[in-house]
Amino acid sequence: MASAVTFLLQSAVLVLIYTLCSLFVTWTHFPLPANVLGLIILFCLLCAGIVKEEHIQSAAGFFLKHLVFFFIAVAVELIDWGTTFYDYGLILFLALFVSTIIPYYSVGVMMQKFMKGKN
Repeated sequence: MASAVTFLLQSAVLVLIYTLCSLFVTWTHFPLPANVLGLIILFCLLCAGIVKEEHIQSAAGFFLKHLVFFFIAVAVELIDWGTTFYDYGLILFLALFVSTIIPYYSVGVMMQKFMKGKN
């Protein structure tokens, strides 16, 4: 019983952070998704010691362990997009490929320049 209450309280902390970030983004039209802002805020709270790891450890561990289940709805929805993938599959693949390669290449070039400066 105590572990269930602990889990619920820890989940409430995570939901509270997300809800506050969601309200902030809605009210201010902040150009960042609420879930990303929530992760940044949670990271800052953890680094500052305001929220201890023990305060969210069991709920966060549970959600991470079962993260794959949150993507089932997305996978099922993609089945309805079959004709779109058939019609535009090559263009989508090229867009994904190029948008992946350019950042990798850019970071690689920058790191090589930074590493030359250290030697």
